[in-house]
Amino acid sequence: MRGEDPFDEGAGAGGLLRQPKAVWATAGASVVAFMGIGLVDPILPSIAKGLEATPSQVSLLFTSYFLITAVAMLLTGWVSSRIGGRRTLLAGLAVVVVFAGLSGTSSSVAELVGFRAGWGLGNALFVSTALAVIVGAAAGGSAAAILLYESALGLGMACGPLLGALLGDASWRYPFFGTAALMAIGFVCIAALLKEQPRPTRKTSLLDPLKALGHGGLASAAASAFFYNYAFFTVLAFTPFVLNMTPYKSGAVFFAWGVLLAVFSVLVAPRLQSRFGSLKVLGGSLVLLAVDLLVLGYGNHTTAIVGTIVSGAFIGLNNTVFTELALDVSDAPRPVASAGYNFVRWFAAAAAPFLAPKIEEWSDIHIPFVVAAAAAVVGAVIVGVRRAALGHEAKELQPVHATEDSVPVLAD
Repeated sequence: MRGEDPFDEGAGAGGLLRQPKAVWATAGASVVAFMGIGLVDPILPSIAKGLEATPSQVSLLFTSYFLITAVAMLLTGWVSSRIGGRRTLLAGLAVVVVFAGLSGTSSSVAELVGFRAGWGLGNALFVSTALAVIVGAAAGGSAAAILLYESALGLGMACGPLLGALLGDASWRYPFFGTAALMAIGFVCIAALLKEQPRPTRKTSLLDPLKALGHGGLASAAASAFFYNYAFFTVLAFTPFVLNMTPYKSGAVFFAWGVLLAVFSVLVAPRLQSRFGSLKVLGGSLVLLAVDLLVLGYGNHTTAIVGTIVSGAFIGLNNTVFTELALDVSDAPRPVASAGYNFVRWFAAAAAPFLAPKIEEWSDIHIPFVVAAAAAVVGAVIVGVRRAALGHEAKELQPVHATEDSVPVLAD
């Protein structure tokens, strides 16, 4: 897959930046969708104060969101194969607009948690389908399409906390209204610019994503990503309480974090993969993330800020490699493989925001980061132990100087 540089003008139909308007419209809406994930980071303490809730109660904003997102992944293929990708994207955007707006009207933390759950349903319909639409419509092949998608993810992750800080400084409600307005703009852009995509010849069943996980390579990628996502969302959901900063300062920290995430996912990951191979990059990045989490957890306040920002680099590397593994390691259709993979990994994203504050209550503020670091190490161990099962993608992404004897054995 990395045999050609997606940024090369000769790659595919002219490189990463020369894309149809429909692809840019979908990518732009994806940016806003990913903004919704980190939007609440800078305002978590403000929400807790405004709704008289504890950190563990407020962390349920992430848990309900990702729990529903995980379950809804089983529905995305079923829906899109029946009504088409364009209608599925529009339905997802419409649901997000409604529930993001309702989130801003919440009078209790229970209401807000419930509205975030509805938001998660819309996000699942949109995000999973957006990846398939971008891969199917982008010029330059799947490598360019995945990098475009990861660019949208990184930009959204960076801008979400910034928007949350700018609007949340006046009121914690405003970021939710702002997101609803931006998603409404995305709805209009996709409705105007994206034509209906060809539907698959076979309609997807609700069980197809689970059946796809029967492939050893996809199951291994999903299992490793599960533990990685626990570490990832410990940083995203628990660190704001540890830093305990104003919305502006917290937003600045997570903006810098998101910039590193975007740069390493789009610019650095392809080059490291070309030089060292995907599995070495992934295993090494997971171990370095674990080290960073320990430094973050046991350092002083300044060290915690630096550790939070630096974690974005490792998260960016991991996001790109995991996405490619999930899409290409098995013979399942990409939307089905993506749904099965996301079904597994988003459960960890739901668990971490809930468990991290609880672990702190049961022990001390350091232990949640120790648990997250251990989870990242487990993810790296799975990559190492299951190299053969992950060998299909690893073979495609071997370093250019690798010999035939060094190519991993393909999984059955």
